[in-house]
Amino acid sequence: MERTLLLVRHAKSDWNNPGQQDYDRPLNARGQRDAPEMGARLKTMGIMPDLIIASTANRAAATARLIAAALGYAEDRIRWEDKLYHAPPSVFEAVMASGIDSSVKTLMMVAHNPGITDFANQITEKFSIDNMPTCSIVAVKAITPDWESFTSAGPGLLFFDYPKNK
Repeated sequence: MERTLLLVRHAKSDWNNPGQQDYDRPLNARGQRDAPEMGARLKTMGIMPDLIIASTANRAAATARLIAAALGYAEDRIRWEDKLYHAPPSVFEAVMASGIDSSVKTLMMVAHNPGITDFANQITEKFSIDNMPTCSIVAVKAITPDWESFTSAGPGLLFFDYPKNK
C-alpha cells in the first residue's frame, strides 16, 4: 500500500520571555499565521492526514491544532507524544512502529529540530537539507504494508514546502 508521511516542523515560536521554559514557548504572530496557511496548502493539494501525531510542547501542539483546523481534522483525533519533544530520528521510527493502524495511509508528525530535519534526511535518499525552516513540510511516500517498515521501504520525496515558498 502506498503511504505518505508528512514531517512538519513547528511554526515560529515566541522568544520574548527569556525566563520561559523552552517546552512552554508559544507561537509568535508569524507562527500563528503560517500554520493555518500550510494547512490550507495541504488542503488545496488534496492531502488529508488520517492521523496527526504531535509533540506535546506548546509550540508544536499549537502548530498541530492550527494545521488540523485548516484541514477540517478534528483536534480530539490528534495523538500527543511527549517523546517527540527534541527527539532523535530513532524516536520518530519508534513512534511509527508503535501500533499505528494499517488503515492509516497518510501520517503527519509535528515536532522539532534538529531531530525532524535529521529524520527527513535519514529516510529520504535524494533529499538533503541543513535545517527545515519553521512550519515547513517534508512529504515522503513509500509502498509498504505497514508504518513499522516505512523507513526501510526506501521512501521517496513527494514535496518540500515552507511558508516563504510562495
